[in-house]
Amino acid sequence: MSLQPLFALALILISYGFIHRDICQVFLPKLKQERYFQHLTFAVLLSLFFLWSAQAGVKEGLNIHFLALTTLTLMYGWRVAYLLSMLVSLLLCAAGKLDWQLLPEYILISCLLPILISYGVFLLSYRHLPRNIFVFIFVAGFFNGGITGSLHLLISGSYLAFQDVHDWQTIYDNYLIFVPLLAFPEGLLNGMSMAMFAVFKPEWIRYFSDRDYIYNHYRKK
Repeated sequence: MSLQPLFALALILISYGFIHRDICQVFLPKLKQERYFQHLTFAVLLSLFFLWSAQAGVKEGLNIHFLALTTLTLMYGWRVAYLLSMLVSLLLCAAGKLDWQLLPEYILISCLLPILISYGVFLLSYRHLPRNIFVFIFVAGFFNGGITGSLHLLISGSYLAFQDVHDWQTIYDNYLIFVPLLAFPEGLLNGMSMAMFAVFKPEWIRYFSDRDYIYNHYRKK
């Protein structure tokens, strides 16, 4: 194994220390006690597995797929979303969709970093923009998903260029050129998910509160 996977594995182990407490004290007890939460979580894992399995690419290593990690982050919080994304990555390896040697790098670049970006964009919108349901859907959902997907491609492309997997021109022509094409559908996927959940299943969204986004808006009027 080269130094890059070892470095990525070390970062993953360190990052797990930040989510261990939330996983053990909040997520696992709820998963054990609430059957509907079990069904929801297993359905989310299966949906992400099929979504990430549908990869497209022209050159080896330059694969593109929808992330939906903004939706996952808003539903579960960034800590649990990170855990679930690692489980999906393991499923991809078990199914032969991902090389085991690439697992640490994949979890770091395609899971942790997009999740942190999604959480960061949500925090900025929550703290600096009006708190109403339309801001949540269009900014925390749609715009957040688009920018997360775009930054993921840029980071992945830069990492592949750093590793000399392909030259920069090849990466740009076969990978980065899809950034503007994928930004809208990635944003639409997450925005529509948040719109449906906020209306019909707001209890599924950890970072959505009727008090903040609906009732507080009308009280200010």
